Amino acid sequence: MAIKFVAKSKLPTAFGDFEIIVFQDPDTGEEHLALSQGLDATSMKPILVRIHSECLTGDAFGSLKCDCGPQLHSTMKMISDEGQGVILYLRQEGRGIGLTNKIRAYALQDQGHDTVDANLILNLPADARHYDMCTIMLDYLKVKEVRLITNNPLKINALKGLGVNVVDRVAITVGLNIFNQSYLQTKQERMSHMYEKYDFL
Repeated sequence: MAIKFVAKSKLPTAFGDFEIIVFQDPDTGEEHLALSQGLDATSMKPILVRIHSECLTGDAFGSLKCDCGPQLHSTMKMISDEGQGVILYLRQEGRGIGLTNKIRAYALQDQGHDTVDANLILNLPADARHYDMCTIMLDYLKVKEVRLITNNPLKINALKGLGVNVVDRVAITVGLNIFNQSYLQTKQERMSHMYEKYDFL
């Protein structure tokens, strides 16, 4: 993937002022975003970074079926409190299967299937995401060392495999409710996610 910088602007939010930067793949038109605050090219300390895959239902509509919206907003607050950080917002809806297939998977979850099996029933991978665009985005932002906000070891391994210096993992455990308990359990038990603080896990 050869994405390129195309536009940027200031973005005032409920969590402080950020800069929003758009990157685009010129061949496919696919767009990804970086939301940054307080970056200083002279800073030598590792930067708080979250890779957040788009979740329309959670991020925009406040769905209780996942913890995506709370993770996004909690990360924005963490960055604002620290005064420095980056969110790479990747347009990989539904772990990369797209919005339509995600809603089809939701319907199968309503029938009792977990998130992994729902995707497999649709003949789709449990997780179809990739992260090669992240290196271009981080290079543009001049981020050299990363403290990665994640519970997903695959993201850590993917970035390290791409040559990104991940010096620390920052846990994020927010958004637990009665509707997403089985979802979070599946992420831990079948996808190796690290949810240390949840009593039911």
